[in-house]
Amino acid sequence: MFKFCPACGSTKIIFKDNRVFKCPDCGFTYYHNTAAATGCVVSTPNGVILLVRGKEPSRGKLALPGGFVDPGEGALEGLRRELQEEIGWTPPPGTEIELFASFPNIYPYKNIVYNTCDLFFTIHAPDLTAADLRPEAGEIEDIRFLRPDEVKPEDLAFDSTRRAMAAYLKRV
Repeated sequence: MFKFCPACGSTKIIFKDNRVFKCPDCGFTYYHNTAAATGCVVSTPNGVILLVRGKEPSRGKLALPGGFVDPGEGALEGLRRELQEEIGWTPPPGTEIELFASFPNIYPYKNIVYNTCDLFFTIHAPDLTAADLRPEAGEIEDIRFLRPDEVKPEDLAFDSTRRAMAAYLKRV
C-alpha cells in the first residue's frame, strides 16, 4: 500500500504482521485495521434478494445487499444507507433487523487487500416486490429473487457470503 513513508518519504517502510506499516527512519506507524461491512438477507414472498455485481471484485457474481460501514456510522446505519444506495429501498420504521452471523472476509480492490469483518442481518419484508426496487446503476447489474435453497454457493461473490447463506439456511 505504501512505497514511501507518508511522514518522511523514506523508502524503507515495512509492512508487518499483515496489518501495520512502520518506518525505521522516523518511527511512523500506521495500523491497517479491519473494515466493517454489512450484508442483509432480505426475505420477501418471492424469495431473498440477491444482487448481480456490476463491478470488480467478483463482477457478475451474486451478493447480498450491503457494503462498507462509513466512518461515523454504526452497522445498522451503514446497512440502511447501503440498502437505499444499492436497491433504492429502506426498511420502514419499526422493521425488525436481526444480526444473525459475522465472518471475516478478504476484499481485494485496486491492488489493496482489505480485511473485513462482515456482519450479516435479516429483514423480513412481506410487501416488498421487484417493482419497489431500483438497482444502483453501474454498481448493480441486476436484482434477483431466489429461494434460499436455490442459491448455489459457487455463484456467490465472497466466502463470507457463502458462509452467511449456509448459516441462514440452517435457521429457515
